[in-house]
Amino acid sequence: MDGDNWSVRESHTFDRNVIAEIRRAAETGLYRIRGFGAKRAVPSFDDLVFLGASMSRYPLEGYREKCETSVVLGTRYAKKPIELKTPITIAGMSFGSLSANAKEALGRGATEVGTSTTTGDGGMTQEERGHSKTLVYQYLPSRYGMNPDDLRRADAIEVVVGQGAKPGGGGMLLGQKISERVAEMRDLPMGIDQRSACRHPDWTGPDDLAIKIMELREITGWEKPIYVKCGAARPYFDTLLAVKAGADVVVIDGMQGGTAATQDVFIEHVGVPTLAAVKDAVAALKEVNMHRKVQLVVGGGIRTGADVAKALAMGADAASIGTAALIALGDNDPHYDEEYKKLGSGAGYWEDYQDGTDPAGITTQTPELAARLDPLKAGRRLANYLRVMTLELQTLARANGKSHVHNLEPDDLRALTIEAAAMAEVPLAGTKWIPGLGKQD
Repeated sequence: MDGDNWSVRESHTFDRNVIAEIRRAAETGLYRIRGFGAKRAVPSFDDLVFLGASMSRYPLEGYREKCETSVVLGTRYAKKPIELKTPITIAGMSFGSLSANAKEALGRGATEVGTSTTTGDGGMTQEERGHSKTLVYQYLPSRYGMNPDDLRRADAIEVVVGQGAKPGGGGMLLGQKISERVAEMRDLPMGIDQRSACRHPDWTGPDDLAIKIMELREITGWEKPIYVKCGAARPYFDTLLAVKAGADVVVIDGMQGGTAATQDVFIEHVGVPTLAAVKDAVAALKEVNMHRKVQLVVGGGIRTGADVAKALAMGADAASIGTAALIALGDNDPHYDEEYKKLGSGAGYWEDYQDGTDPAGITTQTPELAARLDPLKAGRRLANYLRVMTLELQTLARANGKSHVHNLEPDDLRALTIEAAAMAEVPLAGTKWIPGLGKQD
């Protein structure tokens, strides 16, 4: 420091957020719990671009030439695979983490555009079953709310091994969100923090999973597609094992996936990016000649039709959204900015899904707050958003000369960074080079 010629410089390693977290941990002796998803910058679908068609490829003409978006999930063994009009599904989010009105709104919006919703932990509510034309029932380690009747009432069953926000960890639901209804559905005491198991109680490996899948098929008369969902930990091997165990559909959830509540250290430091997970899962399916025979659904940070298009071009059959769907319903709505500020945050920054204080009435069990969310209006917002995503997806497919979105392929893509090129196994733009696979031509 020389007189007044000095500047304040923030440390990259110990920036203000790190310092604040150290101080908070030192004062409370508690690890941090929050909702939402990873906030660190990682290689993502934003690092890929489409080439489009010009001379060597022939584009489709606007809306005059058809570009189909339908997808069928569960064609391997199920007697009644599910048929969707768009390959964008709603990921599992529980009643408990979300209000009943939010679950109804998700069902209304998804049904309007012809796609599916998913129950999440804690069982099936009448709100979502009554308003979801196609409902996937999650079968989780906790077994909360699980019963054979609801398995039969579902259109598909998703066996959850893990999720992107917390591979290797179980779910959380803090006591303030365990209302009388939630407690009854989960057979829990009211107002007491709940932590779900991190693994299923009745199996220790993929051979046991095969037995469980067979049990589920017998319970449902072999009608329902059986999904297996894994967080992106070792997606290549997890996909292989899920296929071997008899899954109809594999769901891979990258580290950008959100959650209602878990340790911050899980969200930011466990799992691999969605971009890398898609490539590994597709490679596994191709290895055993099951690509397109066992469908692949990809989630974790999906926000736009471009994200979906890139996932499909890499080999996925569908994509799922969670956090984006909540934002479409009204999460972090600027109309509630003053109330978010009173909670110590602000619209666009609020992440404390675990507290049950959501001014928008989405991630809460407080009746007065939950009543703020109109499921009709919120469902319409979600439907609008899904339509826009689907139109964006079609637009990109047409621009690449495809008459069906599933005709998109890796050759339509180029990477903008070396990291994304290596993770996605897509050539770096301007070259034929895929890092890790050989030298540049």
